[in-house]
Amino acid sequence: MTVRLSYRHANIEDLSFLLKLRKLTMVEHLETAGMFSTEKQHLLRIKEFFNDSQIISLNDKPIGLLKLAMFDDHLHIRQFQILPKVQGKGVGSKVLEDVINRALKRNLSITLNVLLANPALELYLRSGFIITGQNELEYQMVLNHIHLDN
Repeated sequence: MTVRLSYRHANIEDLSFLLKLRKLTMVEHLETAGMFSTEKQHLLRIKEFFNDSQIISLNDKPIGLLKLAMFDDHLHIRQFQILPKVQGKGVGSKVLEDVINRALKRNLSITLNVLLANPALELYLRSGFIITGQNELEYQMVLNHIHLDN
């Protein structure tokens, strides 16, 4: 399967898609972690750092969210969600490859946090991220630019 992805900045018209996406991809993992959110709380999380939000489209159809923060010394993946119906088809790996290429061009590391029980952890590990710490809810991970060059 050829994965042709595009990215665009999210706008207010995307809120219903983003709420549906968040519920489909996050509720189970949040509840496993003991976090139960109301619809209002989900919307607050979606709107947090909204300017960093990009809609991921596959063949011009929205299928996910990449919330990526750009700092002077690293990129930080704030949120990364893909609709379940397209998971396991190389889309997540392609998005991470695109983020890694952005980081390489700027000689930056990439950081992210992932819930302890989230199966996305395996995707991040396969992509070269390493666990640098953890708390009661999540792992902190990094992909250093030193490793990106190899």
